[in-house]
Amino acid sequence: MIQVLGTSWALLLGLMLLMLGNGLQGTLLGVRGEIEGFSTFQMSLVMSAYFAGFLGGSRMAPEMIRRVGHVRVFAALASFISAVLILYPAFPNPWAWSVERVIIGFCFSGVYVVAESWLNNAATNETRGQSLALYMFVQVLGIMAAQGVLLLGDPAGFVLFIVPSVLVSISFAPILLSISPTPAFDSTRPMSLKELFHTSPLSFVGVFLVGGAFSAQFGMAAVFGTQAELSLPQISLFITMFYVGAVVTLYPLGWLSDRLDRRLLIAIEAIVGGVGAFIGFVFGDAYVALLVAAFFIGGMTNPLYSLLLAYLNDLLEHDQMAAGSAGMMFVNGLGAIGGPLLTGYAMTLAGPGGFFLFIAVLLLATAGYAFYRMTQRPSVGVDEAGAYAPVLMSATSVAVEAAQEWAYEAAEEAAEEAARDENGA
Repeated sequence: MIQVLGTSWALLLGLMLLMLGNGLQGTLLGVRGEIEGFSTFQMSLVMSAYFAGFLGGSRMAPEMIRRVGHVRVFAALASFISAVLILYPAFPNPWAWSVERVIIGFCFSGVYVVAESWLNNAATNETRGQSLALYMFVQVLGIMAAQGVLLLGDPAGFVLFIVPSVLVSISFAPILLSISPTPAFDSTRPMSLKELFHTSPLSFVGVFLVGGAFSAQFGMAAVFGTQAELSLPQISLFITMFYVGAVVTLYPLGWLSDRLDRRLLIAIEAIVGGVGAFIGFVFGDAYVALLVAAFFIGGMTNPLYSLLLAYLNDLLEHDQMAAGSAGMMFVNGLGAIGGPLLTGYAMTLAGPGGFFLFIAVLLLATAGYAFYRMTQRPSVGVDEAGAYAPVLMSATSVAVEAAQEWAYEAAEEAAEEAARDENGA
């Protein structure tokens, strides 16, 4: 771990500052939209626009990097992010914000691709697992810290918009001045949607539904908080609990996934997350219940994404895994675009509790489909299943492919070691 920090601290610091800026602007817009009098539909459109931009960026960034290089792409996109963050309070209009959110989602996607490429290039086969673990820790730490920064200013003013702009601008320095060499870059062509669905209907449908649940929590949690008349500190802690849940459960559930039928574990996780969301819907007047609901929703959605990818990989050859993951990220992005829009519609019909109701429906639908698929195909034996690669849903294809390659190599080494021990016995 010390070795990884010694070689990658600048990249990790820059990534944490990026996540601070991104986490702060997402929550801040949800609060500021209420102050400006935006409707729930308008805010859902604003929040959905980010995921549309992110999906577009994930498709176009690789070509941009091949044409002009990592450094220029990173500097250009990060500059746009910094500028847009300043423009939000200058033009408090939902349609302007929607356009700006498309731009900022596109730019953040490209910036993450560049930064993750550098980080992966700096790691060796021996340190890649530790590097990925630190990357996930830095991502979550940045978003959680952003919720604390929200309390340092007035959402009705300009200062809290200037802060993320400055943080993103500062993030340039440790990444662009890092001594890490510019990595070679080659993106993977994704599998077609038809191929993905026929390979694993459960992974395809599950990733789509979980993408909607994740984007609902990421994009609309602050909107829910303002409509539920929570105070700013309460909104901050409420959103933080989603990511606390993700950190606490990601690895333990990964350990279980290598020992149980993954479809059964997918169903159980989705049920637990759905019940957690239902608790928020029924007992939403009690703040403690909201925190419990956020913990279980966040604690289930991120492991579910990793688990669905792992189950897909159980059905693919090793040389197909990267293409499968790239295709699944596109499916996840499609689900994510619709998440905030449908959440906003549910909140319009059912009040603030519609936020939890929508997430509960998606997660319980995932569980139901998992049980159905268990009746349609024999299970993959635990001994035949591939390794679980924990990733956060905000990661791009670079981090996902690196995590899967590390997990595959780790599983191969474990199998070889077990064979040697058996022969030695």
